[in-house]
Amino acid sequence: MSPARMGVLVMLLAMFLFSLNDAMGKWLVSTYSVGQVLLLRSAVALLILLPFLWKAGLRPILSAERPWLQFMRVVFSTAEVFCFYWAVYYLPLADVMTYWLAAPIYVAALSPILLKEKVGPVRWAAIALGFVGVLVALTPSGEINFIALGAALVGTLAFALMMITGRSLRGTPDTTLVLFQLGGALVAGLVLTPFSWTTPTAPDFLLLGALGVVAMVAHIGVNRAVKLADAATIAPLQYTLLPWAIILGYLFFGDLPRPLTLLGAAIILASSFIIYLRENRAKTELGAAQPEPG
Repeated sequence: MSPARMGVLVMLLAMFLFSLNDAMGKWLVSTYSVGQVLLLRSAVALLILLPFLWKAGLRPILSAERPWLQFMRVVFSTAEVFCFYWAVYYLPLADVMTYWLAAPIYVAALSPILLKEKVGPVRWAAIALGFVGVLVALTPSGEINFIALGAALVGTLAFALMMITGRSLRGTPDTTLVLFQLGGALVAGLVLTPFSWTTPTAPDFLLLGALGVVAMVAHIGVNRAVKLADAATIAPLQYTLLPWAIILGYLFFGDLPRPLTLLGAAIILASSFIIYLRENRAKTELGAAQPEPG
Protein backbone atom coordinates (compact mmCIF):
# COMPACT_ATOMS: atom_id res chain seq x y z
CA MET A 1 0.00 0.00 0.00
CA SER A 2 1.32 3.44 -0.96
CA PRO A 3 2.07 6.00 1.79
CA ALA A 4 -0.61 8.36 0.41
CA ARG A 5 -3.30 5.67 0.59
CA MET A 6 -2.16 4.71 4.08
CA GLY A 7 -2.37 8.38 5.05
CA VAL A 8 -5.97 8.56 3.84
CA LEU A 9 -6.92 5.45 5.84
CA VAL A 10 -5.19 6.75 8.98
CA MET A 11 -6.95 10.12 8.64
CA LEU A 12 -10.34 8.47 8.19
CA LEU A 13 -9.70 6.37 11.30
CA ALA A 14 -8.65 9.47 13.25
CA MET A 15 -11.85 11.29 12.26
CA PHE A 16 -13.92 8.32 13.40
CA LEU A 17 -12.06 8.30 16.72
CA PHE A 18 -12.71 12.03 17.19
CA SER A 19 -16.40 11.43 16.51
CA LEU A 20 -16.42 8.51 18.94
CA ASN A 21 -14.67 10.70 21.52
CA ASP A 22 -17.38 13.34 21.09
CA ALA A 23 -20.17 10.76 21.48
CA MET A 24 -18.51 9.35 24.61
CA GLY A 25 -18.21 12.87 26.00
CA LYS A 26 -21.90 13.54 25.39
CA TRP A 27 -22.75 10.29 27.16
CA LEU A 28 -20.59 11.11 30.16
CA VAL A 29 -21.70 14.73 30.70
CA SER A 30 -25.24 13.45 31.13
CA THR A 31 -24.06 11.96 34.46
CA TYR A 32 -20.89 13.85 35.41
CA SER A 33 -20.13 17.56 35.38
CA VAL A 34 -18.18 19.10 32.52
CA GLY A 35 -15.39 19.97 34.99
CA GLN A 36 -15.07 16.37 36.16
CA VAL A 37 -14.99 15.07 32.58
CA LEU A 38 -12.28 17.62 31.72
CA LEU A 39 -10.25 16.68 34.78
CA LEU A 40 -10.18 12.91 34.26
CA ARG A 41 -9.91 13.12 30.46
CA SER A 42 -6.94 15.50 30.65
CA ALA A 43 -5.19 13.54 33.42
CA VAL A 44 -5.27 10.30 31.43
CA ALA A 45 -4.21 12.03 28.21
CA LEU A 46 -1.24 13.62 30.02
CA LEU A 47 -0.16 10.20 31.29
CA ILE A 48 -0.14 8.94 27.71
CA LEU A 49 1.81 12.01 26.59
CA LEU A 50 4.53 11.60 29.25
CA PRO A 51 6.78 9.22 27.24
CA PHE A 52 6.83 11.67 24.33
CA LEU A 53 7.63 14.55 26.68
CA TRP A 54 10.38 12.52 28.33
CA LYS A 55 11.94 11.84 24.95
CA ALA A 56 11.79 15.51 23.91
CA GLY A 57 13.12 16.80 27.24
CA LEU A 58 12.30 20.01 29.09
CA ARG A 59 14.03 22.45 26.74
CA PRO A 60 11.15 22.77 24.19
CA ILE A 61 8.76 23.48 27.08
CA LEU A 62 10.93 25.97 28.97
CA SER A 63 11.99 27.84 25.82
CA ALA A 64 8.58 27.92 24.12
CA GLU A 65 8.16 30.96 21.88
CA ARG A 66 5.89 33.90 22.67
CA PRO A 67 4.65 32.91 26.16
CA TRP A 68 1.76 35.40 26.15
CA LEU A 69 0.41 33.97 22.89
CA GLN A 70 0.87 30.45 24.27
CA PHE A 71 -1.25 31.47 27.25
CA MET A 72 -3.98 32.91 25.02
CA ARG A 73 -4.07 29.71 22.99
CA VAL A 74 -4.53 27.70 26.18
CA VAL A 75 -7.40 29.99 27.20
CA PHE A 76 -9.06 29.52 23.81
CA SER A 77 -8.54 25.74 23.77
CA THR A 78 -9.92 25.36 27.30
CA ALA A 79 -12.96 27.50 26.51
CA GLU A 80 -13.53 25.51 23.32
CA VAL A 81 -13.58 22.08 24.96
CA PHE A 82 -15.66 23.33 27.90
CA CYS A 83 -18.25 24.88 25.58
CA PHE A 84 -18.32 21.77 23.41
CA TYR A 85 -19.21 19.47 26.30
CA TRP A 86 -21.70 22.02 27.63
CA ALA A 87 -23.37 22.25 24.21
CA VAL A 88 -23.60 18.49 23.57
CA TYR A 89 -25.29 18.03 26.94
CA TYR A 90 -28.30 19.90 25.57
CA LEU A 91 -28.06 19.66 21.77
CA PRO A 92 -27.83 16.76 19.30
CA LEU A 93 -24.26 15.75 18.43
CA ALA A 94 -24.75 16.47 14.71
CA ASP A 95 -26.01 19.99 15.43
CA VAL A 96 -23.00 20.83 17.57
CA MET A 97 -20.60 19.31 15.04
CA THR A 98 -22.19 21.44 12.31
CA TYR A 99 -21.44 24.60 14.28
CA TRP A 100 -17.86 23.45 14.91
CA LEU A 101 -17.26 22.76 11.21
CA ALA A 102 -17.85 26.48 10.62
CA ALA A 103 -14.57 27.30 12.41
CA PRO A 104 -12.51 27.54 9.15
CA ILE A 105 -14.95 30.22 7.98
CA TYR A 106 -14.27 32.27 11.13
CA VAL A 107 -10.54 31.73 10.66
CA ALA A 108 -10.72 33.03 7.08
CA ALA A 109 -12.78 36.03 8.18
CA LEU A 110 -10.48 36.94 11.08
CA SER A 111 -7.12 36.22 9.40
CA PRO A 112 -6.94 39.62 7.58
CA ILE A 113 -7.36 41.38 10.94
CA LEU A 114 -5.31 39.18 13.25
CA LEU A 115 -2.73 37.69 10.86
CA LYS A 116 -2.63 40.40 8.16
CA GLU A 117 -3.32 37.75 5.53
CA LYS A 118 -4.74 38.82 2.18
CA VAL A 119 -8.24 37.57 1.39
CA GLY A 120 -9.51 37.93 -2.18
CA PRO A 121 -13.08 38.41 -3.44
CA VAL A 122 -13.69 34.70 -4.01
CA ARG A 123 -12.82 33.84 -0.42
CA TRP A 124 -14.88 36.76 0.90
CA ALA A 125 -17.84 35.41 -1.10
CA ALA A 126 -17.22 31.96 0.36
CA ILE A 127 -17.05 33.45 3.88
CA ALA A 128 -20.39 35.20 3.31
CA LEU A 129 -21.87 31.94 2.03
CA GLY A 130 -20.58 30.17 5.13
CA PHE A 131 -22.25 32.66 7.45
CA VAL A 132 -25.51 32.10 5.57
CA GLY A 133 -25.05 28.39 6.28
CA VAL A 134 -24.52 29.13 9.98
CA LEU A 135 -27.70 31.24 10.10
CA VAL A 136 -29.66 28.47 8.38
CA ALA A 137 -28.31 25.84 10.81
CA LEU A 138 -29.13 28.12 13.75
CA THR A 139 -32.75 28.61 12.70
CA PRO A 140 -34.52 27.99 16.00
CA SER A 141 -37.26 25.52 16.76
CA GLY A 142 -39.34 25.10 19.89
CA GLU A 143 -36.83 22.55 21.20
CA ILE A 144 -33.72 24.71 20.98
CA ASN A 145 -31.93 25.63 24.21
CA PHE A 146 -30.64 29.14 23.53
CA ILE A 147 -28.08 29.04 26.36
CA ALA A 148 -26.58 25.87 24.88
CA LEU A 149 -26.72 27.46 21.43
CA GLY A 150 -24.79 30.45 22.77
CA ALA A 151 -22.22 28.09 24.30
CA ALA A 152 -21.84 26.37 20.92
CA LEU A 153 -21.20 29.69 19.16
CA VAL A 154 -18.69 30.82 21.79
CA GLY A 155 -16.97 27.44 21.57
CA THR A 156 -16.76 27.61 17.77
CA LEU A 157 -15.25 31.10 17.94
CA ALA A 158 -12.78 29.92 20.61
CA PHE A 159 -11.84 27.00 18.35
CA ALA A 160 -11.21 29.39 15.46
CA LEU A 161 -9.05 31.64 17.66
CA MET A 162 -7.14 28.59 18.85
CA MET A 163 -6.43 27.72 15.20
CA ILE A 164 -5.31 31.29 14.44
CA THR A 165 -2.95 31.47 17.42
CA GLY A 166 -1.64 28.04 16.42
CA ARG A 167 -0.69 29.47 13.02
CA SER A 168 1.43 32.05 14.82
CA LEU A 169 3.19 29.37 16.89
CA ARG A 170 4.53 27.21 14.07
CA GLY A 171 7.91 26.97 15.76
CA THR A 172 6.49 25.24 18.85
CA PRO A 173 6.69 21.41 18.79
CA ASP A 174 3.36 19.58 18.62
CA THR A 175 3.98 17.81 21.93
CA THR A 176 4.51 21.15 23.69
CA LEU A 177 1.32 22.61 22.23
CA VAL A 178 -0.66 19.53 23.27
CA LEU A 179 0.91 19.63 26.76
CA PHE A 180 -0.15 23.25 27.30
CA GLN A 181 -3.60 22.52 25.90
CA LEU A 182 -4.15 19.53 28.18
CA GLY A 183 -2.69 21.42 31.12
CA GLY A 184 -5.22 24.23 30.67
CA ALA A 185 -8.12 21.77 30.58
CA LEU A 186 -6.71 19.98 33.64
CA VAL A 187 -6.53 23.23 35.63
CA ALA A 188 -10.09 24.12 34.61
CA GLY A 189 -11.21 20.68 35.73
CA LEU A 190 -9.42 21.04 39.07
CA VAL A 191 -11.12 24.39 39.69
CA LEU A 192 -14.62 23.24 38.70
CA THR A 193 -14.74 19.66 39.93
CA PRO A 194 -14.89 20.30 43.74
CA PHE A 195 -18.25 22.03 43.21
CA SER A 196 -19.82 19.09 41.38
CA TRP A 197 -17.99 15.83 42.09
CA THR A 198 -19.82 12.57 41.48
CA THR A 199 -17.93 9.39 42.33
CA PRO A 200 -17.75 7.36 39.11
CA THR A 201 -18.75 3.73 38.93
CA ALA A 202 -16.00 1.36 37.83
CA PRO A 203 -17.30 1.14 34.21
CA ASP A 204 -17.71 4.90 34.01
CA PHE A 205 -14.23 5.48 35.42
CA LEU A 206 -12.83 3.30 32.64
CA LEU A 207 -14.92 5.20 30.10
CA LEU A 208 -13.67 8.54 31.44
CA GLY A 209 -10.12 7.29 31.07
CA ALA A 210 -10.84 5.93 27.60
CA LEU A 211 -12.00 9.43 26.63
CA GLY A 212 -8.43 10.67 27.05
CA VAL A 213 -6.94 7.63 25.31
CA VAL A 214 -9.20 7.94 22.26
CA ALA A 215 -8.51 11.67 21.94
CA MET A 216 -4.73 11.19 22.12
CA VAL A 217 -4.76 8.33 19.58
CA ALA A 218 -6.86 10.49 17.24
CA HIS A 219 -4.37 13.38 17.53
CA ILE A 220 -1.47 11.01 16.85
CA GLY A 221 -3.38 9.63 13.84
CA VAL A 222 -3.81 13.09 12.33
CA ASN A 223 -0.12 13.89 12.83
CA ARG A 224 0.84 10.60 11.17
CA ALA A 225 -1.60 11.09 8.29
CA VAL A 226 -0.18 14.48 7.31
CA LYS A 227 3.28 12.91 7.18
CA LEU A 228 2.12 10.08 4.91
CA ALA A 229 0.02 12.10 2.45
CA ASP A 230 -0.08 15.71 1.27
CA ALA A 231 -2.39 18.25 2.86
CA ALA A 232 -4.53 18.59 -0.29
CA THR A 233 -5.50 14.94 0.09
CA ILE A 234 -5.89 14.89 3.86
CA ALA A 235 -7.64 18.16 4.79
CA PRO A 236 -11.06 17.54 3.15
CA LEU A 237 -11.38 14.26 5.07
CA GLN A 238 -12.09 16.22 8.26
CA TYR A 239 -15.63 16.71 6.96
CA THR A 240 -16.34 13.01 7.54
CA LEU A 241 -16.84 14.10 11.16
CA LEU A 242 -20.38 15.17 10.29
CA PRO A 243 -21.75 11.87 8.91
CA TRP A 244 -20.16 10.05 11.83
CA ALA A 245 -21.79 12.52 14.23
CA ILE A 246 -25.17 11.84 12.61
CA ILE A 247 -24.70 8.05 12.78
CA LEU A 248 -23.36 7.93 16.34
CA GLY A 249 -25.89 10.50 17.53
CA TYR A 250 -28.70 8.33 16.24
CA LEU A 251 -27.25 5.02 17.50
CA PHE A 252 -26.36 6.24 21.00
CA PHE A 253 -28.98 8.90 21.69
CA GLY A 254 -31.72 8.49 19.09
CA ASP A 255 -31.02 12.02 17.78
CA LEU A 256 -31.92 12.96 14.23
CA PRO A 257 -30.70 16.30 12.88
CA ARG A 258 -33.29 18.83 11.76
CA PRO A 259 -33.62 19.35 7.97
CA LEU A 260 -32.47 22.97 8.35
CA THR A 261 -29.40 21.78 10.26
CA LEU A 262 -28.52 19.46 7.38
CA LEU A 263 -29.09 22.24 4.83
CA GLY A 264 -26.95 24.63 6.86
CA ALA A 265 -24.26 21.96 7.18
CA ALA A 266 -24.20 21.46 3.41
CA ILE A 267 -23.77 25.22 2.86
CA ILE A 268 -21.05 25.42 5.52
CA LEU A 269 -19.16 22.48 4.02
CA ALA A 270 -19.39 23.97 0.51
CA SER A 271 -18.09 27.32 1.81
CA SER A 272 -15.25 25.70 3.78
CA PHE A 273 -14.23 23.61 0.78
CA ILE A 274 -14.10 26.71 -1.46
CA ILE A 275 -11.95 28.50 1.13
CA TYR A 276 -9.68 25.47 1.35
CA LEU A 277 -9.29 25.24 -2.44
CA ARG A 278 -8.45 28.95 -2.69
CA GLU A 279 -5.89 28.76 0.13
CA ASN A 280 -4.32 25.67 -1.42
CA ARG A 281 -4.16 27.39 -4.82
CA ALA A 282 -2.60 30.49 -3.25
CA LYS A 283 0.08 28.36 -1.60
CA THR A 284 0.77 26.58 -4.89
CA GLU A 285 1.10 29.88 -6.78
CA LEU A 286 3.38 31.26 -4.05
CA GLY A 287 5.58 28.17 -4.29
CA ALA A 288 5.74 28.45 -8.08
CA ALA A 289 6.77 32.09 -7.81
CA GLN A 290 9.77 31.28 -5.59
CA PRO A 291 13.09 31.22 -7.47
CA GLU A 292 14.78 27.87 -7.92
CA PRO A 293 17.75 27.30 -5.54
CA GLY A 294 21.24 27.65 -6.90
